[in-house]
Amino acid sequence: MSENSHDGDSGTGSTPATDPAHAPDRRAWVAPLISTVVTLPLGLIALFIGGLTPMACDSCNGAAADRFDASFTTAWTVLWIGLLIALAVLIASWAVPHQLRHAARRVGLALAAPATVVVTFVAFMALVDWP
Repeated sequence: MSENSHDGDSGTGSTPATDPAHAPDRRAWVAPLISTVVTLPLGLIALFIGGLTPMACDSCNGAAADRFDASFTTAWTVLWIGLLIALAVLIASWAVPHQLRHAARRVGLALAAPATVVVTFVAFMALVDWP
């Protein structure tokens, strides 16, 4: 064994290089922050429009009102569940470890949150039996 060789040392006298994938990501907060700035207002707008939807059938009566009420109840439930899922995805984007190897997962979750709000709102609008 040579003098320069020590347990696990490459013989150069320096410490072994760390894996760059495990290095901290200094910009890990950017994608979740942009997603938060986009997702929360979208969700609030979806809730606002969903809350105003019952006024579309204020003058309805009889069978049209019954169909609207039944479809609105289902659609409202779908809207709330979808928005809660979007919130969970948004929180998950913040919770991903701040390492470079998790950057793609973090960006994917950050993109999925506002997309979930949009898909949920479209589903809500499609489920309502408009008068």
